[in-house]
Amino acid sequence: MQDQFRDRYSRHVLLKGFGAVAQEKLLAAKVLVIGAGGLGCPALQYLTAAGVGVIGIVDDDTVSLSNLQRQVIYKASDVGQKKASIAAARMLELNPGITIVPYLLRVDTTNALKLFSEYDVIVDGTDNFATRYLINDACVILNKPLVFAAVFQYEGQLAIFNVADANGIKVNYRDLFESPPAAEDAPDCNEAGVLGVLPGTLGVMQATEVIKLITGIGKPLLNKLLIYQSLEAESYTVQLTPGKNTSESIPQTPEAFQNTNYEWFCNAGRKLVDELDPEAFEELVELEHVRVIDVREFGEYPKAYFDHEQIPLSVILREVPVFEESKILVFCQSGKRSIQAAALIKEKLKAHQEVYSLKGGILNL
Repeated sequence: MQDQFRDRYSRHVLLKGFGAVAQEKLLAAKVLVIGAGGLGCPALQYLTAAGVGVIGIVDDDTVSLSNLQRQVIYKASDVGQKKASIAAARMLELNPGITIVPYLLRVDTTNALKLFSEYDVIVDGTDNFATRYLINDACVILNKPLVFAAVFQYEGQLAIFNVADANGIKVNYRDLFESPPAAEDAPDCNEAGVLGVLPGTLGVMQATEVIKLITGIGKPLLNKLLIYQSLEAESYTVQLTPGKNTSESIPQTPEAFQNTNYEWFCNAGRKLVDELDPEAFEELVELEHVRVIDVREFGEYPKAYFDHEQIPLSVILREVPVFEESKILVFCQSGKRSIQAAALIKEKLKAHQEVYSLKGGILNL
């Protein structure tokens, strides 16, 4: 470590259990922060100051006046300018000895896998469910550690996903929220408000967990959810366990990921699809003028024991087939993909046609 760097990071080097070895690990690390807002701003400041070697900043938004109540790296004169550009310039002023890479874009299924593959740790500072599920699934596919935080009014949540504990067990965001809540049940800060200092607290906690992951110090928050109540100055942790159908609900291939519509998945309108319990489903599959479709990818098990055809959801997302039968029954492994497929098919049906999804999937038969 050069003298100038040793001086800059002297308090780390002097720290028992940290020292020059841990600092070198930080300097060699690459961290991607998604969202340069309330959570991203403090996370960026402390990761930059700590000496993470390469920091990517993803944000396509511009600074607004209402941001300044909590997004403290911006000034009133920055209103109207791109957050990623301003944040990158401020971080370089703080620490010109590291590399800051701004990405003036929105993370989506066309760019996430390529972008994430270039970094060691992903930090989720976003504020909407569609993007959170997208980020989570990309991290699972790439096996990337994900440091997550969220805030609501006076409460914050923090977790590390996709990192195995000493027993080889790891959880992801879908183990916390198997299905996204309805929009009316989870308003964002634009609707519900947020205490300005709260995202600052959680963003610093995110930076702390990133540093612990990179350097190996302490006990990272693996398979746990930390909940912080600012009004009571209290925090507690909840143990997380892998869900029964979590892995099945995540796209299994890059192609399937790219064909997943996360905005649709998080839209409450998907609940308009009619679901059949196993008994009703088994009765209908025996009738005439019924089309039974397996929307899983080819090669998935268990195989269905009744007559059916296979049209993977990835195919339906590209082009919805036209069916002539009066009833179309759709199924998958656990019922999640079939709901999405049924909703897409329903949009093209004629008045006399009906479409149903098998509730709980083939695992429920």
